[in-house]
Amino acid sequence: MEPVSVGVLGCGTISDAYLSGNDRFDAFEVTACADLDADRAAAAAEEYGLRALTVDELATDDDVEAVVNLTPPGAHAETCRRLLSAGKHVYVEKPLATTPDEAAAILEAADEADRLVGSAPDTFLGAGLQTCRRLLDEGRIGEPVGATAVWTSGGHEVWHPNPDFYYKEGAGPLFDMGPYYVTALVSLLGPASRVTGSVTRAADERTITSEPRRGETIDVEVPTHESGIVEFEDGTTANLLTSFDAPGGSTLPSPAFELYGTEGTLALPDPNHFEGPVRVQDADGDAFETVELTHRYTGGRGAGVADLARAIRGDWAHRTSGTLAHHVLSVLSGIRRSSETGEHVTVEPGCRRPEPLPAAFPDDRSE
Repeated sequence: MEPVSVGVLGCGTISDAYLSGNDRFDAFEVTACADLDADRAAAAAEEYGLRALTVDELATDDDVEAVVNLTPPGAHAETCRRLLSAGKHVYVEKPLATTPDEAAAILEAADEADRLVGSAPDTFLGAGLQTCRRLLDEGRIGEPVGATAVWTSGGHEVWHPNPDFYYKEGAGPLFDMGPYYVTALVSLLGPASRVTGSVTRAADERTITSEPRRGETIDVEVPTHESGIVEFEDGTTANLLTSFDAPGGSTLPSPAFELYGTEGTLALPDPNHFEGPVRVQDADGDAFETVELTHRYTGGRGAGVADLARAIRGDWAHRTSGTLAHHVLSVLSGIRRSSETGEHVTVEPGCRRPEPLPAAFPDDRSE
């Protein structure tokens, strides 16, 4: 297939993960970049051999078919709609938007423009979680019953040079890390149906300890310790915990991510990465065994952009779709809303379980 020409909007910290992988995929080619900070865009363009454009130029450039949107979550709704109305396909970092209503508006704009929207995380396309999907479909652990997902830290201000946005609307531990876990679970189990949650916040202000802004303070707008129970349409119930309020660490593995079935337990790999290990213990076993990966892709960010590019060219099931991201955002938002109201929150299905990948992805172009 002819590669899809891609531009990158936003040249901050995460952009390197996409730009450094430009040569891993035949389905697309990153050719341009833009940022509100022209110097930052120029530096990225020079490092990676791209054209540096203004934001307006990127939106209107006829040579750019799709845009990877790496702006902060609070800007996703506006920038995605603007790009879609300009005729671009869009792949956006997670979360798709700050609210399900904003996400729905993005999808509506895509329909009106006859363009596709894809969204991170794309880590469930990696060899680790695709191997888990194969094992689950083959019945290795029987019928799924429950799952546990735990991710804790002391907060991103200890390492990120500009951690402010992690504590603004559209972020917090649930919206920052939760998409990895919930997307992985939806890819394995299918859509969720109901959620219950309880959230809290340890402090209204954080002090940055990373350089170069060590000593500055951040106002906290969102919960920073968030727990939820997610019920799936297939009957599986998952316990989810994400936190920026564990500065003392944890004795639990990082992450703790498991799926329990009627005939065994599947120890899932870190959903923030593309590789394994994948481990299984049968009901009559006495130890977990590491399973050989059935799929090959472990290369890092960009798999979702390749997935979008294949869908743009046709004859490909779009797995990292905007409808999947909208559903995941609805789950995360529902956990917070449940905490506010003290009631269960029903989640509209909105998406289907993504199709499994061919084992040789991204080289295999068959379904």
